[in-house]
Amino acid sequence: MSVETGFWGIGVLFALLFLRVPVALALIAVSFGGIVSLLGIKPAFGILSNTPYAFVASWTMSAVPMFLLMGFVAYHAKLTEGLFDAAKAALWRVPGALAVASIFACSGFAAVCGSSLATAASMGRIAIPEMVRAGYSPSISAGAIAAGGTIGALIPPSILMILYGVFSETSITKVFLGGITVGLLTAVSYALVVWLLAALRPDWVPRGAPAGARVSGREALRKVWPVMALVLLVFGGLFSGYFTATEAGAIGAGGAILCAAAIGTLSRQVMKNSLLETLQTTASLLIIGIGAMMFTRFLGITGLSGFIAKQVGAADISYLQLMLMVVLVYLALGMVMEPFGAMLVTLPVFLPLLNAEGISLVWFGVLVVKLLEIGMITPPVGLNVFVIRNVASNYVSTAQIFAGVLPFFLADLAVTALIIAVPGLVLALPALL
Repeated sequence: MSVETGFWGIGVLFALLFLRVPVALALIAVSFGGIVSLLGIKPAFGILSNTPYAFVASWTMSAVPMFLLMGFVAYHAKLTEGLFDAAKAALWRVPGALAVASIFACSGFAAVCGSSLATAASMGRIAIPEMVRAGYSPSISAGAIAAGGTIGALIPPSILMILYGVFSETSITKVFLGGITVGLLTAVSYALVVWLLAALRPDWVPRGAPAGARVSGREALRKVWPVMALVLLVFGGLFSGYFTATEAGAIGAGGAILCAAAIGTLSRQVMKNSLLETLQTTASLLIIGIGAMMFTRFLGITGLSGFIAKQVGAADISYLQLMLMVVLVYLALGMVMEPFGAMLVTLPVFLPLLNAEGISLVWFGVLVVKLLEIGMITPPVGLNVFVIRNVASNYVSTAQIFAGVLPFFLADLAVTALIIAVPGLVLALPALL
């Protein structure tokens, strides 16, 4: 074992990431080079040849392409277009009705998607033009959707949570259940921000709904029933114990195809686009996961993970100090890295430490996803912000979107503090399973 080699490996990894080397290639190169220096070329090639199969052949990993396919079919077949109208029908009386409706529509979209980028892109196209026409500040309109998109990775089926569950060997269903609470808490906190802005700055957020905002409840239900049926089918079976996460993904993908066929929006082009995007996204996620698994083996050989856990235990760091360190690390990484890479780079270091401290890995998984999603709206690499810029370039600039997400970012920090202060909020639903 060589702890020093482990530290050198981490240093070289972050240097490569700083130089914009793709995360997967950086992880594999550092791990392979480190193992060669410690064990020799033959063991390094042995690990390099065995790790991809060991990671990809996991039965649980098949849930990733299935849930991705469900989300892409729902998106391309326009199953989710009625969500904004349904939210308006339910919320048209509240202050800032359109902004609040867009946030809760993002929550609904999240239940069939699992991607914050897809959630932000889809809802941005629909909601931002309508909010701007109704007198909302373009900055706040775009900020609300960019922030609302982060709910896409909190409410199941979350691809981030699936990868976390596989990597940490934690129940994906329990992490999903914990994510529901935090996702809904986040949506409510964003709605409170909108109501506060409506009270303090009615020139930014009109207090009343515009004349054309009200939507017939019957019409909204007609548009949204496929999504409701899909959510009830998948998560009713998953959380009642009839399906595993893997089976739920397959049933969800099949259900999305059947719903699209039932409403007449399924076509050859829809299936082609959905399958291609599923394959591309799955391939990119799997290669990052393979790199992270190799990096975990490299750190295990060096003994660095155990060394860090032992040092933290000897230093008698308090729970709040440890959590502050975790929060700062993930917020910093979120500013410069995409979520999957940031999570898989850090888990090999943090998981042994958490096990040594007796911290629930279900709770930690939800916290990590929340922190990584905050990174989706923070500069300079706030991916949701740039997605919104692309779909609403006629209404708002990048600087205006970053300004618009600021009050929602503050709400995110408050929710994060609540998660850390009251872990039972996350663990209550998983405890019922």
